[in-house]
Amino acid sequence: MMAHNNIGSKRLVVGAHYGLRDWIAQRLTAVIMACYTIILFFCFFFTKEFSYEEWAGIFARQWMKLATFVAFLALFYHAWVGIRDIWMDYIKPVGFRLALHALTIVWFVGCAGYAVQILWRV
Repeated sequence: MMAHNNIGSKRLVVGAHYGLRDWIAQRLTAVIMACYTIILFFCFFFTKEFSYEEWAGIFARQWMKLATFVAFLALFYHAWVGIRDIWMDYIKPVGFRLALHALTIVWFVGCAGYAVQILWRV
């Protein structure tokens, strides 16, 4: 007879419990990016003349700037979850892993700031 059965509903679960939340977040961000891509294709295919002025005109609308920024945020979060998991799985020294996490966050925040600068400059 086993005194410490760690199988079934009475098993001891430890850890950060990121799995389901991050899985759902990646699916949600993927849906956001897919919807944005469909919107972009419609804008592209229903443009009379494809020139810089037409392309800039598409992104001059406030709703398109907002949709593009939301798509970028979804992309950054989607990538963050994936890259964070790679760092956690394959980089064992804690200090180096934390440094990579910090650099990745700084990179994504910088990219988001650059996206804002580009989108609201048009």
